[in-house]
Amino acid sequence: MNFPRLPQQRWQIAAPDPQVVEDLSQALEIPVAIAQVLVNRGITTRALAEVYLRPETEKLPEPLLEFPDLRASVALLAEAIAQGHKIAICGDYDADGMTSTALLLRALRHLGAAVDYAIPSRMKDGYGINDRIVEAFHQAGVQLILTVDNGIAAVEAIAKAVGSGMKVIVTDHHDLPAELPPATAILNPKLLPETSPYRGIAGVGVAYILAVTLAQQLSQLQGLTEPLLELLTLGTIADLAPLVGVNRRWLKRGLKRLPQSSLAGIQALMQMAGVSEEQKQLRPDDIGFRLGPRINAIGRLDDPQIVIELLVTDDPGVALERAMQCEQVNRKRQLLCEEIEGEALALIADPAVNWQQERVLVLCQSHWHHGVIGIVASRLVERYGVPVFMCTEESGEHLRGSARGIEEFDVFEALNFCGDLLGKYGGHHAAGGFSLMAEKFLGFRQRLSEFAHRCLQPHHLKPSIKPDAYLSFSDITRELFNEIESLQPWGIGNEFPIFWTPEVQILKQQIVGKKHLKVKLRDRSGKELEGIAWRWGEYHLPSRVDVAYKLQENRWNGLLKIELELVGVRLPQPEPMGVRFEYQGYWYNCCASSEKTLKIDDNRGNLLIIYPDRQLGILKNYRQQTRSVTLSDPGYSGLVQAAIAVLNKSAVKSKNSEIDF
Repeated sequence: MNFPRLPQQRWQIAAPDPQVVEDLSQALEIPVAIAQVLVNRGITTRALAEVYLRPETEKLPEPLLEFPDLRASVALLAEAIAQGHKIAICGDYDADGMTSTALLLRALRHLGAAVDYAIPSRMKDGYGINDRIVEAFHQAGVQLILTVDNGIAAVEAIAKAVGSGMKVIVTDHHDLPAELPPATAILNPKLLPETSPYRGIAGVGVAYILAVTLAQQLSQLQGLTEPLLELLTLGTIADLAPLVGVNRRWLKRGLKRLPQSSLAGIQALMQMAGVSEEQKQLRPDDIGFRLGPRINAIGRLDDPQIVIELLVTDDPGVALERAMQCEQVNRKRQLLCEEIEGEALALIADPAVNWQQERVLVLCQSHWHHGVIGIVASRLVERYGVPVFMCTEESGEHLRGSARGIEEFDVFEALNFCGDLLGKYGGHHAAGGFSLMAEKFLGFRQRLSEFAHRCLQPHHLKPSIKPDAYLSFSDITRELFNEIESLQPWGIGNEFPIFWTPEVQILKQQIVGKKHLKVKLRDRSGKELEGIAWRWGEYHLPSRVDVAYKLQENRWNGLLKIELELVGVRLPQPEPMGVRFEYQGYWYNCCASSEKTLKIDDNRGNLLIIYPDRQLGILKNYRQQTRSVTLSDPGYSGLVQAAIAVLNKSAVKSKNSEIDF
């Protein structure tokens, strides 16, 4: 049978220990589905949940005791301010680097410093401090350089600065290279133990700690706390930093502050982005999809000075003018992305581009704009579930590219594997950047395919959907939505929960906007809900599907209603043979073979097999991994007895023999 087109996806439904979920649900008096979301994020006990729900209650170590060079950095800056020495900040052109630069400019000027800044050009300089910037600082009489969101790998440039008589404080959060730069002081959370709550902070987080500690030491913190917190919040979310540890603590406060921001630039940016000042607090999505892109667009296509002036000025007129520039550049960025994505899709449709066989997608066009190919690469990963490397011509025979990966494919390791073919390169597990000579492009593509074959199987080459918990539409209430909202902020490392519902009927579907699919759904409970699937305009869903979704609040004409944001859809899975039953808020299927082997399937990819006269069972998960479990454990004994009882009840109705284990 030919079904209408569906997104090609692989579902990995979470299946935590039911007893742990039940215990947490009862301890916190929260719905089982919410408890399962917490358990899936490693929140397995009441003590962990208390810190997660109220991160401000966690006792944090003093930054001065955590960062080895923080005290020396504060002393260097305090001396420079007291002596009137020139300080220069070298920032970066992404949202993290620009907010870090603005944060330290505000703080140091508040403290009376003579401070200026420079940001390398994305197109001319590339990332990080370089010899040209060092020489410009030296010519300007700078005596102390402060890098933000860069510098940890700039050994040669920083050696040049130190050799010229300047002192250098490196503040960065990127991975440590084999050789550290010869800076006067280095602040980087990667130098801390992995257990440190500061380990996951972004570059703006390092800048925030330095600025607040310095202001405290100089007894001039008053008037700085709120504006610095707002810039920290903006930069941390826009940089996709993990929303765990101290980041979660800071952002809980910062997101409440932003709607009533004291900064003219943030007020103007929210006005241009259509973010309501009436909201009690912003959500990470408000920054990630509305404010952040308008800032990042400048770093990709224009002069970062626009954003620095936006975030540093106290003049509402200047702020509005700079926000309007951000808006215009962001629209240009959107058009460029659409154009490049369309060209990329046309290339992929060419039979010569066989990414399924190569297990990696490598594309190159000389006219593509380097500033946005990373965004398009991310969209292609989302669409096809394959690692994507996109290149454009930098100058002459030199190519420059961006890469985005999937969970099973480490981008940085892939670049290392091709290191002898590349010029500069860097990155991490999920993303990277690189350059190479055009003559080496075919060899580069072949080498990437070789690496991909080592870590990817054909079944990996589909976008991964990871539902957290089952919901019936009848469970979706205002109360449940409020419970989910109380657990904000969601983000990287603490992903927004995804729920799923089986055998949903598609009552209506239509294209809205340019590429989006709006649907009306009804599940087996009979309740109807509306939903939106972003960028799914090419699909026409069959009449019945399993759906995976996020819960969203739609504000329209003063009315609020809960809707589904579809992220996954698949054909309904066949029901296992046997009897369906409910146990502790979950649905299971069970059956017994003629050999009295009992099988219990939780419909989330887990299968428990119990053989007669044994105290151990075999548990298989959706990855076909197996382990033995003790049937007398509370998490399994009650489930097994419930299954036996329902099978015996079914057997009596059908006049078959009862099951006796």
